Amino acid sequence: MGGPGDPPEGAPEGAPGGAEDEYRSVVFDESFVRAARLQEYSAHERMTDHTPAVRRRPALHRGLSRQALVLVVLIALAFGTAVYMGVRNPYRAPEARPPVEPLRATVVPLVPTGKVPGATGAGYLYAHSPAAHYDVGAEGIPLPAVRRTAHFSESQVVAALTAAKDYIVASSLYPEVLTGGQVNPVRALLDAGQLDQFDQSLGHPAADGRHTPTGWLVRFDPARAELADRAIRVQGSLEAAETDPETLEVSADHTFVYALKPTGSAAKARASLFTVRRELRFRFSQDDLRLHQVQLTASYAEAGPLSCAEDSASRFRPLLAGQTARAGGPPATDPYATGSATALCGTLAAGAQPSV
Repeated sequence: MGGPGDPPEGAPEGAPGGAEDEYRSVVFDESFVRAARLQEYSAHERMTDHTPAVRRRPALHRGLSRQALVLVVLIALAFGTAVYMGVRNPYRAPEARPPVEPLRATVVPLVPTGKVPGATGAGYLYAHSPAAHYDVGAEGIPLPAVRRTAHFSESQVVAALTAAKDYIVASSLYPEVLTGGQVNPVRALLDAGQLDQFDQSLGHPAADGRHTPTGWLVRFDPARAELADRAIRVQGSLEAAETDPETLEVSADHTFVYALKPTGSAAKARASLFTVRRELRFRFSQDDLRLHQVQLTASYAEAGPLSCAEDSASRFRPLLAGQTARAGGPPATDPYATGSATALCGTLAAGAQPSV
């Protein structure tokens, strides 16, 4: 049976469904009911208390959800921490590093007064030369007793001496550097500020005191000579000192004696001795000590037997057993002595050669 407003037969098929259809789009869910400001009393409440039909509900206190509140607190803490750290540790731009001092190199070739002495055994030559009691290889480059300085710890002084020794070993004793043309073992130890000068020296050598390869390292012309004995004799000293609060300086003075023979000759070929005295000065910044690098700022070398007519700036072209050259003219220079020569070409003292 239809409702009061419907025909007796009910609503015709296809016609609107009366009041129910009219309010079908209105949904009174629980949240809507709870949010209502007016609330109707129940029938029991109206009969008991004689109260009005409806009562006013207190407004709901809508606040932030717990997750939102936690997020706000975290953001506030992060901001406060950032401000605090900024005050305690203000950003400072890195200080500009002082420029690296370029290398100044001097190479003095020493000319023999007669024929270069030779023998079939390198050991015999060493035994009859001033290098008879020299140590072999890196053993001839001992580290001195170490003390801290005003601004550098003992470990930092040791680091400077060790880096200087490693450079001397790589540039004076490695066979692949001496006769193989390798430069990477030496280059890897240089401060980055000197790499351009080093590369220019090797790529475009010049006897100008700035681009002299034999100031950086010892190397022989592989077309002329090769090592007759890899047991190179060495003697010398290292000394460290503080030059200013930011710089350590290491001075090195070593004499190296090489046994050479003609390239490609037989094992029993006559050998001769070639002597190089190297005075090197290194500087070390804090970064150099940390990175195990050196700044080679001065290099002074006396080397012979050589001919003054040969270019000794790029590679040493030694005079070998039985060869002669015209004397250099200046007073004889002994590379085993401690005095420094000042001539651009000197005469190799007779006492510096083996007595054979």
